[in-house]
Amino acid sequence: MSDVPAGFGPLSRSSPAIDLIGPVYSKGEGGELVLGLRVQQKHCNMRGGLHGGIVATLADIALGYAIAFSTQPPTGLITANLSLDFAGTAKIGDWLEAKVDIQKKGNRLAFGNCYISVGEQRIVRASAVFVVAGELTER
Repeated sequence: MSDVPAGFGPLSRSSPAIDLIGPVYSKGEGGELVLGLRVQQKHCNMRGGLHGGIVATLADIALGYAIAFSTQPPTGLITANLSLDFAGTAKIGDWLEAKVDIQKKGNRLAFGNCYISVGEQRIVRASAVFVVAGELTER
């Protein structure tokens, strides 16, 4: 993990989708969760830039995990809406960081924003709405 910034470790909770785009790294918990991903060739489009679908997946994971694990017990969430605004891109070798701002977690809906950056440059702003589905269950 020499190419992973200090403080980041492997994401402790995975899924088949995360395994496809990973390895994904994390630091912090709950609302302080930050996800990291080193851009590889498998993450790029035909033009050699980071594919928007990878960014959308990373944002969805960051938002869902941060909101879900901001409560005890963790809250089960289902993505109802995810929208992204692209302000830049990334290339092979770049380190992406996804940070979340939880707007509100109610009894029925949860709202959050995610900012994905390369260094100090924000490349994506994502916002999501989740349906609250009760306590999170293990699969």
